[in-house]
Amino acid sequence: MPKRAVLLVNLGSPDSTAVPDVRRYLREFLGDERVLDVPAALRWALLEGIILRTRPKKSAHAYAEIWTEAGSPLIVTSRRAQQKLAAALGPDTPVYLAMRYGNPSVASVVGQIAADGIEELLLFPQYPHYAMSSWETVVVRVMEETARQAPRLRVTTVQPFYADADYIDALHAVSAPFLAETHDHVLFSYHGIPERHLRKADSSRAHCTVVADCCATCSPAHATCYKAQCLATTRALVAKAGIPAEKHSVSFQSRLAGEPWLSPFTDHELVRLPKAGVKNLLILCPAFTTDCLETLEEIQGEGRETFLAAGGVKFRQIPCLNDHPAFIDFLANRTRRWLGETAP
Repeated sequence: MPKRAVLLVNLGSPDSTAVPDVRRYLREFLGDERVLDVPAALRWALLEGIILRTRPKKSAHAYAEIWTEAGSPLIVTSRRAQQKLAAALGPDTPVYLAMRYGNPSVASVVGQIAADGIEELLLFPQYPHYAMSSWETVVVRVMEETARQAPRLRVTTVQPFYADADYIDALHAVSAPFLAETHDHVLFSYHGIPERHLRKADSSRAHCTVVADCCATCSPAHATCYKAQCLATTRALVAKAGIPAEKHSVSFQSRLAGEPWLSPFTDHELVRLPKAGVKNLLILCPAFTTDCLETLEEIQGEGRETFLAAGGVKFRQIPCLNDHPAFIDFLANRTRRWLGETAP
């Protein structure tokens, strides 16, 4: 029986809230050609000449708002999920954890996997939806390191699980207690990406943002369409939870200036909704499996302030899946299916 293991890979976080650590993290993150996908010379000029001159200090302050005594919430929660999944699978299937940016690095963890003699690996990107700047960059980075450090390692990659029934069940398990309470509206806030990324991911170059109502028109392009997959997750959870059509909507958070990004924008919706009569809001962020800067600071912090200042009365963010038992069950069940498929 070959030695098998699971590798969970999440986004990552700075080592601390110190400005040099945040600058180092941002340099790696924004230096990724799949995140800031401009020619290398321009990317370097933007990073070193503009972004890294001012953003590290601002981001360090934002990280300090959510940091815990144990460290970054994303890292701490990811480690708990790793430990719980390892306990569910048992000692014969070790579980490793790496971060696409920062530590523990993909290179160091793949080195450990190779040293441990693992022969078959299930790569489990912690992103439900495909995007070149999230799911794809994780897969590419891991494959680069396995080719370099463990060329005989056989890697199976979990595909985007945005509409997987067990994943939707896990989302529902986390959301149900909040949905059972009185509320006016549910806002599904997904991380934003440039509209250009949708077109770039469409190999046909003839569907995404080209066909009218392209996300609702069935196409092979949806296999790599972030927006279509976000909408599919929303439809599935809405159906599972019985949320009325008039009581939910979708928006996209986080963006950079200079080009069109997916809309409507979450910060704009948090101003619009109270004016439309929504005073009691639930918001969830299904693009993230783990609460992080973008949910804890941007949504729970800035988002709450924006909504209340615009006339809202009650604002609650539904937590991400984190290390909830239903999410651990989802991870374990997907792993067990892989183990059964690869068993001799």
